[in-house]
Amino acid sequence: MNNPTAYIANSDHYSVVLEKVKQVKKLLWIGTADLKDLYMKQGLSAVPFLRILSGLISRGVEIRLIHAKEPGPNFRKDFDKYPILVNGLERVLCPRVHFKLIIFDLETVYIGSANLTGAGMGMKGDYTRNFEAGILTSDPILVEKAINQFDTVWIGSFCNQCRRKTFCGDRIK
Repeated sequence: MNNPTAYIANSDHYSVVLEKVKQVKKLLWIGTADLKDLYMKQGLSAVPFLRILSGLISRGVEIRLIHAKEPGPNFRKDFDKYPILVNGLERVLCPRVHFKLIIFDLETVYIGSANLTGAGMGMKGDYTRNFEAGILTSDPILVEKAINQFDTVWIGSFCNQCRRKTFCGDRIK
């Protein structure tokens, strides 16, 4: 990024943020409340976002995903098409997560409103997608704060005192 911070609105989530996912070299951390069957253009066709993640894992990229609830059946069907995701995608379910963060190689972060869904970030048209806003930044202070928040949830710092444990399908601790 030449400019350390860019405002991301509406379809820029697809054309800027998701396209940046494809460029990750080592680490990709994703935090989202909702996760659905999201598709991306690849050549002349549209492929599940999970196929993109599968390709990253094949290249040696480590991916961590925190999400608040189990995705729907279409997502599950797509997930089962990519066996590398079973062991290669580190995943934690935390019903309290509502942040939307995507951390790229611990150098750049998306912080915004968009869930990892077709309506939030996907390739839907201007009249069918959500109105979303966020920032994409390589500002070291913002990146560090996002990393710290993600990591704090990832390691389960709040799990022992959490009052929503009954909704947590795969507790961290």
